[in-house]
Amino acid sequence: MGVDEYLSELKRKVAASLPSVRVKNVEFEGPVLVIYVENPQELAESGDVIKKLAKDLRKRILIRPDPKSLKPPEEAKEIIRQIVPEDAQVTSFFFDHENGEVIIEAEKPGIVIGKQGVMLREIMKAVGWSPKVMRTPPIKSKTVDNVRQFLLSSREERKEILKKIGVKIHRGSFHEEKWVRVTFLGGSREVGRSCYLLQTPESKILIDCGVNVSNIQQSPYLYVPELQPLDSIDAVVITHAHLDHCGLVPILYKYGYRGPIYLTPPTRDLMVLLQLDFIEVGAREGNPVVYESNLVREALKHTITIDYGVVTDISPDIRLTFYNAGHILGSSIAHFHIGEGLYNIAFSGDFKFERTRLFDKAETNFPRLEALIMEATYGSGNDFQPARREAEERLISIIKETVDKKGKVLIPTFAVGRSQEVMIALEEAIRTKKLEGLTVYLDGMIYEATAIHTAYPEYLNTHLRDMIFHHGLNPFISESFTQVDSSSKRADVIDEAEPSVILATSGMLNGGPVMEYFRHLAGDEKNTIVFVGYQAEGTLGRRIQKGWKEVPLTSNGRREVVEVKMNVETVDGFSGHSDRRQLMNYVRALSSRPEKVITVHGDESKCLDLASSIYKTYKIETRAPMNLETIRFV
Repeated sequence: MGVDEYLSELKRKVAASLPSVRVKNVEFEGPVLVIYVENPQELAESGDVIKKLAKDLRKRILIRPDPKSLKPPEEAKEIIRQIVPEDAQVTSFFFDHENGEVIIEAEKPGIVIGKQGVMLREIMKAVGWSPKVMRTPPIKSKTVDNVRQFLLSSREERKEILKKIGVKIHRGSFHEEKWVRVTFLGGSREVGRSCYLLQTPESKILIDCGVNVSNIQQSPYLYVPELQPLDSIDAVVITHAHLDHCGLVPILYKYGYRGPIYLTPPTRDLMVLLQLDFIEVGAREGNPVVYESNLVREALKHTITIDYGVVTDISPDIRLTFYNAGHILGSSIAHFHIGEGLYNIAFSGDFKFERTRLFDKAETNFPRLEALIMEATYGSGNDFQPARREAEERLISIIKETVDKKGKVLIPTFAVGRSQEVMIALEEAIRTKKLEGLTVYLDGMIYEATAIHTAYPEYLNTHLRDMIFHHGLNPFISESFTQVDSSSKRADVIDEAEPSVILATSGMLNGGPVMEYFRHLAGDEKNTIVFVGYQAEGTLGRRIQKGWKEVPLTSNGRREVVEVKMNVETVDGFSGHSDRRQLMNYVRALSSRPEKVITVHGDESKCLDLASSIYKTYKIETRAPMNLETIRFV
């Protein structure tokens, strides 16, 4: 059945299910079935009808009001302000023309919603727009605002893009032969440039497209015949926003890809932030610039966000569902249901099988799972991390010792994930007087990344949400934290006599403002550098961690050798990756026992060790493939 015939059939079913609603049109926009209605107010009382229709049609459904039925944004704002009590403290409106929604940010969202949603229904009847209420973020994020404004300004182009994607998804299935295979294009027996190609006779799905941040063999094998031409790929799926998983996504659009990128809403915003910083840092450090900011924007136009647990068609024979991975904000385990029950395969991305201060532990409950492709960053038999509380106490002890010597503590950290974990630990230590009179400086993108965390509280764990919104205790906006947002402020922090703690990017010392601090602080034995995250082989961070006493640095084309006299410490336990025990426990805890487990994203010995141990312990078939290997699953 062709797409037009399929849509005609769906339109008949929709009209039969919604007899009181004047359906103007039905069309696909990406994976979503959009139903245009002339009288959306009739649906204000019929949420269950829409849910039942979506279940019957097995489609994600979006009800979009006919543009003629929508009040102009400025008029709609005034009407909403008249409806909503002042006590709600509405701070902003964002009109999403793409979805026919008005996002209302308020200090007290419960008042905007009203008892049993009565206020929302009143708003929809009055203005036509479907209201979505969000709590005003405690820290305003420029990235979130810029992404929203860009998507708004390009909504007409996006609509055409989504229509083309919708036609491709629903083009029908034409192959009788059934097979499933995965080609490993990067991140196998190594950490960095994660990239995997999932193929069936009908579909090509690219999972992650990262860069190797150690500058050694930076790119995945994107030139292999299976990927050519790039526009033959049905979809790109991004598990999370770290550059080793998403850093080279924009380059796909340079060489012909025009398809969708599926990811969670926080991953989208963080990905834009980190990719733009990747360009800026590369230019500043004199590294080759592999793409420009216009390609970041082009990629953004093709993004389709999916929340956890939402089943989404992404090709004629593949459905995607994201589950919490517990690694960083919005990180996902990508689960693919292939065919009508033919095969189920999950890509773990990076995951943490332990509740942290920020996130719940990684999800283990899948309806079906025949194969799992999982990380092995800490896969060796002796890769055990201390408990989080023990790690926090050790960090505080190191800081105290350094402060007693009137020194400074430099903590290189990723802007996303580890920074916020360390911030919460330090805030508690200062608030409870374990550390006194200490300023914590945040440099690089840490402050902006933290702002994005506050924009998506639903992705944080319940305890942290309650602490922020119900007890009025937000660790992210503590007076102990000071943002460093200029080179002159950075120089002041370096020169001041008082001891301090400095959190700065990047986490592996391969660029970013941390380099300036290290250059000036390394030569003084009163100071300390503390590594709280993974240091990949070949990075400056790994060399310092190994004990190098002299390290070469390059800045603006000038090379110099820096003597390392500062104290070098590593505090394990803050990692967003699962340690060996957690990796093994994760496989055991899976609700559906897989037939195969494939280990990736780890040094060669760690991938092999973990694969061997899973086989011996659970009698599950395992593999640790090399890059460019292909494994057939069906």
